[in-house]
Amino acid sequence: MRLKTSLLKEPKHKELVSCIGWTTADELYSCSEDHQILRWNLLTSETSLVVKLPEDLYPIDLHWFPKTVGSKKQTPVEIFVLTSTDGKFHLVSKTGRIDKSVEAHKGAVLAGRWNYDGTALITAGEDGQIKNWSKSGMLRSTLANQGSPVYSVAWGPDSERILYTSGRHLVIKPLQPSAKVIQWKAHDGVILKVDWNSVNDLILSGGEDCKYKVWDSFGRLLYFSLSHDYPVTSLSWAPDGEVFAVGSFNTLRLCDKTGWSYALEKPNTGSVFSLAWSADGTQVAGACGNGHVIFANVVEQHWEWNNFMITLTKRKTMQPFHSFTEGAAREVFIYGNTPVRAYAHSEQVRNVMNDAVDVLEFRDRVIKASLAFGYLVVATSLQCYIYNTRNWNTPLIFDLKEGTVSLILQAERHALLVDGAGLYIFSYEGRLISSPKFPGMRADILNSQCVSLSNDTIAIRDKSDEKVILLFDALTGKPLGDGKSLTHKLEVVEIALDQCGPSTERKIALIDKNRDLYLTTVRYLGREPKICKIGSMIHSMAWNNTANILCGVQDNQFTVWYYPSAVFIDKELLPKTLYTKDGSEFSHAPHILSYVDTKVRFRQRDGSLLYTSVPPYAVLLHEYSSSARWEDALRLCRFAKEQSLWACLAAMAIANRELTTAEMAYAAIRELPRVHYINFIKQQPSKESSLAHLLLFSGQVQEAEATLLQAGLIYQAIQVNIDLFNWDRALELAVKHKTHVDTVLAYREKFLQTFNRKETNKRFLQYAKGVEVDWEKIQAKIEMELSKEREKAANVSVRNVLAQRR
Repeated sequence: MRLKTSLLKEPKHKELVSCIGWTTADELYSCSEDHQILRWNLLTSETSLVVKLPEDLYPIDLHWFPKTVGSKKQTPVEIFVLTSTDGKFHLVSKTGRIDKSVEAHKGAVLAGRWNYDGTALITAGEDGQIKNWSKSGMLRSTLANQGSPVYSVAWGPDSERILYTSGRHLVIKPLQPSAKVIQWKAHDGVILKVDWNSVNDLILSGGEDCKYKVWDSFGRLLYFSLSHDYPVTSLSWAPDGEVFAVGSFNTLRLCDKTGWSYALEKPNTGSVFSLAWSADGTQVAGACGNGHVIFANVVEQHWEWNNFMITLTKRKTMQPFHSFTEGAAREVFIYGNTPVRAYAHSEQVRNVMNDAVDVLEFRDRVIKASLAFGYLVVATSLQCYIYNTRNWNTPLIFDLKEGTVSLILQAERHALLVDGAGLYIFSYEGRLISSPKFPGMRADILNSQCVSLSNDTIAIRDKSDEKVILLFDALTGKPLGDGKSLTHKLEVVEIALDQCGPSTERKIALIDKNRDLYLTTVRYLGREPKICKIGSMIHSMAWNNTANILCGVQDNQFTVWYYPSAVFIDKELLPKTLYTKDGSEFSHAPHILSYVDTKVRFRQRDGSLLYTSVPPYAVLLHEYSSSARWEDALRLCRFAKEQSLWACLAAMAIANRELTTAEMAYAAIRELPRVHYINFIKQQPSKESSLAHLLLFSGQVQEAEATLLQAGLIYQAIQVNIDLFNWDRALELAVKHKTHVDTVLAYREKFLQTFNRKETNKRFLQYAKGVEVDWEKIQAKIEMELSKEREKAANVSVRNVLAQRR
């Protein structure tokens, strides 16, 4: 990824340009100390004068009134706030008419920012004050008053907090007077510029120490740059929070959200005093000290999936090609089965064997794209294109009705498009499937870490309460089940749905703010979901595209959970199903980009890409399990001779009630107690008893009891609770069904005698008075119950055989 800059030969302004702002993705306003406001039309490449300001008005900062969330695309805004050196801010219409001027500060008003919904305006002054104003310019409150000038200010994502500079310190102040203020030393010099992104909740700062830094919203340092040659005079987040731009003297830098630099440009601009991104995030403009306005388009973005890589060479041009083979020269790639040479910054990929060229041309500029599951989905400013990787010549095209697309997610059967107005699920044939909605929805702040998509489910972390995950049916857009959301005990920072298997077994993995990894089901039918912890110190995670295998960066190692669902079947077995790789080859906490087939792709902290492979056996094992090819699964495990595969097979076999295979797998990993218990399950006289004991094997006591009671096996249900020392429940069942009360009392008495204890439970004392315990009668009664069960099971077997013969 890099910036393609454009700069006129001669500047349009006669003095330094102090501030700029976009009205639409193709129109920008610039203000200069020459008292002119100019309009830049990027479609026609024309520049026109909007208004000549009064001679005593020197502009400092400009911010357009925000568009209403959900507005139609390209809707122009009609008013902006303009701050000036005379202590005033001005509400200016799009035609340049000053509708209102307000005396705000003593000395210059250094910054003015609308909040995200346009209900409030904050101004920061040279007098050290920060003031909160209504939309119409009425003073609401003075939020801060300090001795040094406030050079920059920004709203928090929720519009309930502000960030501002205080010399070398940064301050986060809530609007509520009683709330706690966070303040920390951020730089070694005066801080000149800050920005706070609403999507990723990260903070940027730059100052006279010639560095820029990235912080989280708690003031923890995530990245700091090396010293530049000159102070950092401007910086700005892209709307989607994936990249940001940094400006300095004759310097423009494009950086990833983690801080490392994609590209560095050295234009002849003087100091870049202000940076502003277009609403679609495809271009950034800079206000320059020599009177220029610089424009820079983001190009050479790459999307990779399987053997394919797509490169955005120009704003409207893409190149598809197969990834280069290991050991090949950097410029030689494999396209199909033929070598292809990609010329730097060209628009084509040329097949040198037959001179064939594949170039994807678009009518409008490309805003977002995604490549996965054999499809390329491209969103331009007006349309969406869907390409099948088997045929690049005939894309499916449909119009986008709403605003700029900010996020594209893909599953095997459909894709999710997110824009400022909502969420839309489209099939790869271009048909709108559903559009989920929920109260308080702000689609403009959603990103890939808080939204996940599978073939049947959409999961969204609730921004208003980050402990809550909203679950929707992908085919209808309606909330899953009874509409009850999934609630975790801590704030959730990342979610991911698995991609394979039936919808009834859909799982979601989540990482909370303690960096613990949890797994749970998404379809729990009214009962409380079981949320199980499967890892700790997890920095990043990803599901495999062909099997429900989860990988993650865990502390100082790379970990793969071959069968995460083992935590629901046999929790003690889960650690044996892991594949781990030492993290010495990785930088600290790399980010996982994708896990496709057996290849995992990382982005390291320095921006470099790193690939690692995972053994293919687990994917094959999942395939054999899902198709009930248990003999093949056993042969695979014997061939691989890995304990982790045997452990996975044991859990898979128990989940599918394949007891013979489970017995062999547990024996291979020397889990003899479990082998004995499986033999015990196989000896049960009825299917209901076997199923109940399988549920007990997985720790599902209530389900096991319900299965026995539903089958009329009252004694077995009572005995299960006796074996688990659930004495109150055992007695409750015996009294309710008026049977085996003496059995419960007998076993209770025997239990107390073993530990030389006396009965203190009032219920047991009450029933012991009127019930005589006779072990011979109890044993006879038990034998009768078991014989009835065996006879019933035999009759069922006979009926089944006769039915088959008919």
